[in-house]
Amino acid sequence: MHFTSETSSDGVVERRFVLDGVPGMLWHPDGSGLGGRPLVLLGHGGGQDKLGPRERARRCAARFGWAAVAIDAPGHGERARTAQDERFATETGQLLAAGRPISAWVARHTAALAERAVPEWRAVLDALEGAGGEGLGPVGYWGLSLGTVIGIPLAAVEPRIVAAVFGLAGHAALVEPARQVTVPVEFVLQWDDELQPREGALALYGALGSGERSLHANPGGHLAVPEFEVAASEGFLRRHLGCAAPVAD
Repeated sequence: MHFTSETSSDGVVERRFVLDGVPGMLWHPDGSGLGGRPLVLLGHGGGQDKLGPRERARRCAARFGWAAVAIDAPGHGERARTAQDERFATETGQLLAAGRPISAWVARHTAALAERAVPEWRAVLDALEGAGGEGLGPVGYWGLSLGTVIGIPLAAVEPRIVAAVFGLAGHAALVEPARQVTVPVEFVLQWDDELQPREGALALYGALGSGERSLHANPGGHLAVPEFEVAASEGFLRRHLGCAAPVAD
């Protein structure tokens, strides 16, 4: 893992890195390292990049004393797009303009992205575990939409993840890996989601193998997740990761 820059403001350090050609961002409280500190993996949404969850990451570090990390998904951010990525972007725009459903088309493409992204995330965890000196504290995952498409197969095979926030996804290809996810899960669903029909999302929630799981459903479209759900997800992760800093209620 090669760190390329470091800045600090309001008590939070932001460090850019590259690992095997994958660009990422690491956040943690100023004046501290990673050893033994809870870590949250932040999966960004489709069309976003590693800076998409920046505000959430800074809050994790400043309010709870956690470290947080995000990487560019394949074909996103600073990563080069393949011919398949370009075709996906073009045809998705055409389908949307024509008012045609895109969920099946998106499912096929994002499943291919997840196959590439899962080993990349595991490599990042390996590198941070080595960099921390004392090893990592408990690891959580937080990602909706594309973040869930990648996060569910990741949580299915990565034993270091102890809790996860998923949602805004429900592709049939995720059902089998969802059965292998046994950690506590909070699942966010938008009842009027124009990109992900609720039937698929409900089926994915039902497939989870987690003994502890909760469904948070709200009216509105794909991008209309209420702000209070962010606070709910923070509370969920805090229960399972603990807190490395005093929190003012």
